[in-house]
Amino acid sequence: MQVGIQTSAYHHYLTRSWQHLLPHPHRTRRLDMVSNVLSRFDIVGLQEVDGGSFRSSHVNQVEYLATRGGFPHHYQQLNRNLGRFAQHSNGLLSRLAPSQVEEHRLPGTLPGRGAIHARYGDGPDALHLFVAHLALSHRGRVRQLDYLSEIIQPLQHVVVMGDLNCTPDQLHTHTRFCASLPLHPVRPLLSYPSWQPRRALDHILISSSLKAQDVRVLDHLFSDHLPIAVDVELPTGCLKVLEKLRKRQNL
Repeated sequence: MQVGIQTSAYHHYLTRSWQHLLPHPHRTRRLDMVSNVLSRFDIVGLQEVDGGSFRSSHVNQVEYLATRGGFPHHYQQLNRNLGRFAQHSNGLLSRLAPSQVEEHRLPGTLPGRGAIHARYGDGPDALHLFVAHLALSHRGRVRQLDYLSEIIQPLQHVVVMGDLNCTPDQLHTHTRFCASLPLHPVRPLLSYPSWQPRRALDHILISSSLKAQDVRVLDHLFSDHLPIAVDVELPTGCLKVLEKLRKRQNL
């Protein structure tokens, strides 16, 4: 999301860098555009959203997008707390309330990277969804993928999505992560930079128990990364668990 900054050329990193510190009058309009696109989906993962500070005009962008997009449930993970100046966060928007949400502080030399783990349903056929934003450095990503591998390995139905800051080839070199979550089901999508995409840095990875349908990049210049989307076909056992969860929530 880049906290609602429109970036459509490399020089905007310099000329619009002030928007990381100061409010911009058109930021709310951009959030409304984003929410219109997000409203088509059941679950949305967000990175680089502001949790409500001076630069966002004290608007919690996760909550705002959830309200405008019609999502009854949302979760904000605050990763870098700069007080009233910046609330750098990950976010989760969902139509179905997760049975449990856990927040993970990912290891790294520089603090401020995190992952949200949402569990839908109970038992071995529950659906586990991770929203992650990994480090820029190779060493940091290796440690963070090791951390996530430990959590994912015993789970059956898993989706990992977010800005992983590495290409599919780089992911495949991490044997431990590949063992915990095979990477073949979803083809890589070029998402960065958004105005002329050349690299696949943003990913939706699914376990072998799930089937990807209609994998796509959304052609919307919301930030310096393009959003990606996938429809996921769930196995019978997982569908039954989610149906029980819906009934409990009277949906």
